[in-house]
Amino acid sequence: MAIARKKPWVPPRWFVRSAWTIDRWRYRVSDGRRVLARPREGVAGRLRLRTVGRRSGEERAVILSYIADSDRFVTLAMNGWGDAPPAWWLNLLARPDAEIDTADGPRTVRGRAATGDERARLWAAFSHVRGWGDVHAYAAHRAVETPVVVLEPR
Repeated sequence: MAIARKKPWVPPRWFVRSAWTIDRWRYRVSDGRRVLARPREGVAGRLRLRTVGRRSGEERAVILSYIADSDRFVTLAMNGWGDAPPAWWLNLLARPDAEIDTADGPRTVRGRAATGDERARLWAAFSHVRGWGDVHAYAAHRAVETPVVVLEPR
């Protein structure tokens, strides 16, 4: 007999969108100093990803949490744990070359989805980092697999 998992609590959409707005405002007023951070043991870092809009052709920016994997930056392509992919991920799929702003300065990167054993290893790493919650429980309630995004230096 299968054990039914209780659906994890997810903040309402208005709360998530408000948090994103506040992050962007904090980034602007502090020139990134109060938003961007290096990852520490058990704590995610924060970066600002700049992509080119797949339809508009204009620069788009989003602040993301990440973990480090050697010289690479790894994040999850999720939209507040909803099923729809985030716009930044769709932009990266259309144009993989992007720029990031980190606590150590700007860098150019190429984005891709991790696959196979690499994806399994990186996915497991998120379980040990505060900020994502129980990634397995959240992912179990999504209709689609959550892409693990690797941003590699170019």
